[in-house]
Amino acid sequence: MKLTAFTDYSLRVLIYLAADPTRRATIAEIARSFDISENHLVKVVHFLGKQGWIETVRGKGGGIWLAMPPVQVNVGKVVRDTEGAAMPAVCFSEDGDRCVIDGSCRLKGVLGEAVKAFYAVLDRYTLEDISRNRQTLAKVLMIRAA
Repeated sequence: MKLTAFTDYSLRVLIYLAADPTRRATIAEIARSFDISENHLVKVVHFLGKQGWIETVRGKGGGIWLAMPPVQVNVGKVVRDTEGAAMPAVCFSEDGDRCVIDGSCRLKGVLGEAVKAFYAVLDRYTLEDISRNRQTLAKVLMIRAA
């Protein structure tokens, strides 16, 4: 299953924040660290804030930070939130698209099983698990201590 850029950027924002959970970050510094568009990150940060994964404060002295400890951020849940319903093929579509062999094809069941396995693996990990190397991440991302 291929993740969207939105999900990729969401995970990057969370990893960035987990690299030093004691400080506030800005969209501009995260965009610079990953060499991605600030415009895309504005949408990502807004979404992550609405979902309760991060806290945001606008203006001078503002910034973004994790809304909970990294150990409470489940990677599978984040991916489900950002990806929406898993649709690995047209037969999963709810908008009326139909495959001519729908009903006699067994591929839908196989793909459904694969999606469950994909999320089962992601559900085993938290943001803490994927950001335990905080010092290395901070160095690579050029995060300065507060």
